[in-house]
Amino acid sequence: MKKIKAAILGSGNIGTDLMYKLERSSVIEIAAVIGIDPDSDGLKRAKERGYPVFANGIEAIVNQPDLAEIVFDATSAKAHVRHAKVLKELGIRVIDLTPAARGPFVCPVVNLAEQLEMDTTNLNMITCGGQATIPIVYAINRVANVSYAEIVATIASKSAGPGTRANIDEFTMTTRQALEQVGGADQGKAIIILNPAEPPILMRDTIYCEVAQMDEAAIRQSILDITQEVRQYVPGYRLKQEPLFEENRVTVFLEIEGAGDYFPPYAGNLDIMTAAAMRVGEQVARHLLDGRGVSLGTE
Repeated sequence: MKKIKAAILGSGNIGTDLMYKLERSSVIEIAAVIGIDPDSDGLKRAKERGYPVFANGIEAIVNQPDLAEIVFDATSAKAHVRHAKVLKELGIRVIDLTPAARGPFVCPVVNLAEQLEMDTTNLNMITCGGQATIPIVYAINRVANVSYAEIVATIASKSAGPGTRANIDEFTMTTRQALEQVGGADQGKAIIILNPAEPPILMRDTIYCEVAQMDEAAIRQSILDITQEVRQYVPGYRLKQEPLFEENRVTVFLEIEGAGDYFPPYAGNLDIMTAAAMRVGEQVARHLLDGRGVSLGTE
């Protein structure tokens, strides 16, 4: 099958795990892994696996604009502000795994189809908390009208690297905005907690929603349906218990276990970002191939 070439910009934990996932793709070919530290574990692993590697950051793409049609930016929010401008000028599509939000927020099970129809060229993957909780808020909102949504994302301290820690302010702001813009809540709030427990805990999320139309059966079914959709690309995504209902309030508890490609399984917060990004990237690739009249066969 014809494949679309993609480059991974950022050779840290996120970029490295994404590399392992993209190796399984039937529509994406890894054209390069790009970092800024030639001694990084990510670049070493990419080189060992036979991929072209570069240690000069975005300049690698500036110097070779035909290197890839899709770039997965796994750097930082501040770095992506510059990268977005450069890649836009080069006409390269971007899947942004930072909280920079230079393009519209995307959650695969909620609004990816809409963005593909609009042919959007820079898609923002929100945050790990956003990818985990927005599907639930959306599921509740579509049957009950969420007036307020508050999420608490609790992750193992060991799974929060320098990039995550540097982006905490962006995490809370970006996740809150996406709860409203993508999840459909009238008002949102996001909190992140780094738990230092040993052994490290799995990612856990609490979603608290106030609704205008309480229908327990419809809400429960909508949550179960969306959970199964997310599990198609994040198998470790699951409800910790049945949703709780009290007056006009719904509380949902999630747990996310990682696939263990590069991260340890407890780092579900990192795994859900790369899994969701792969899902988006593959759909963008299919969109490009379909636009060229390439037969995609069956998935």
